[in-house]
Amino acid sequence: MEAIISEEKQSRIIKVGWQVFWHLLFWLCIISLLMYLAHTDSEVTNRELLIKLLLFPAINISLFYINFLIYIPNFLDKKRYWAYATFVIGTIVLYGFGKYAVGLMYKDVVLTHMGKPVPFPSYFLATIFSSLIFIFLSVVLKFTTDWFLNERIQRDLENQRLSAELAFLKSQINPHFLFNSLNSIYSLAYQRSETTPEAILKLSEIMRYMLYECNDNKVDLSKELQYLQNYIDLQKIRFGNKAFIDFKVMGNVTNQQIVPLLLIAFIENAFKHGVANDVTSPIKLVINVDECKLHFFIQNKKHTHNRDSSGGIGLNNVQRRLNLLYPEKHTLKIRDEADTYTCELSIVL
Repeated sequence: MEAIISEEKQSRIIKVGWQVFWHLLFWLCIISLLMYLAHTDSEVTNRELLIKLLLFPAINISLFYINFLIYIPNFLDKKRYWAYATFVIGTIVLYGFGKYAVGLMYKDVVLTHMGKPVPFPSYFLATIFSSLIFIFLSVVLKFTTDWFLNERIQRDLENQRLSAELAFLKSQINPHFLFNSLNSIYSLAYQRSETTPEAILKLSEIMRYMLYECNDNKVDLSKELQYLQNYIDLQKIRFGNKAFIDFKVMGNVTNQQIVPLLLIAFIENAFKHGVANDVTSPIKLVINVDECKLHFFIQNKKHTHNRDSSGGIGLNNVQRRLNLLYPEKHTLKIRDEADTYTCELSIVL
């Protein structure tokens, strides 16, 4: 616990240190630029440079940070507008008198223009104007940094929300798949089929992939396709090798990656709600990888008597995951016709 607190403290110190560094660098650049431009005038003395480009800028910069660090957080951010206006106006007036007092110490430089003395009203108005500029700059900086900070916080919160939603959606996949597979194996066991042990072994291989290979954000496409093949094999066992599916894979799948467990829902639905044991109307499944784009096509003959009364969560789940993980990088077309059900999916990998 102490180590965590220490790390957070160090992180805050580093963050503040960088902020101080960038602020110092900014003001040094501004003052250096002004001094460089002033040096082009051969009549300006070093004394005048120090007073006009170091002393008075330092006074204005102090006003900048009084407003930035004290007045805005304590009054403006808390919507105490009248108090903020009172303090700002009072501070500007005090600074005006303070600048005039400093000017009296350097009359020949500050309060003299073209050999003539500068009257107090004119000088005082000039100091108010310069003070207002630095007040305005500090307000702009404060609200700009707050806006970027709020944007980052909102972005982080949105990423956390999406991550939590994705984790929830992914957590639904295993129970949903296991529920459907166990139903299939139960049917085999009920019929005292000799293929029950083989089906259980195939299911264990599938679950091993789901538990240990799918923890990363993306997996090798070749492994995902092998997982689909294992599921198809399991279904063939369930149907006593009377499940007919025309499964084709085309293109280069060895160097591609995909978000795991996205395609299985379409195949599950084809077996669950379609006709799989009709040799004249096999389930058609085509996966084609063209450079960095995957085309997925599946079509099955509809079976009107094989409906899930609970409605299922597979397709809704995968559609939501596609929207979250491949925004504007996928197209999904579903055609629910009288006799056939077709899904076409394209993903930019």
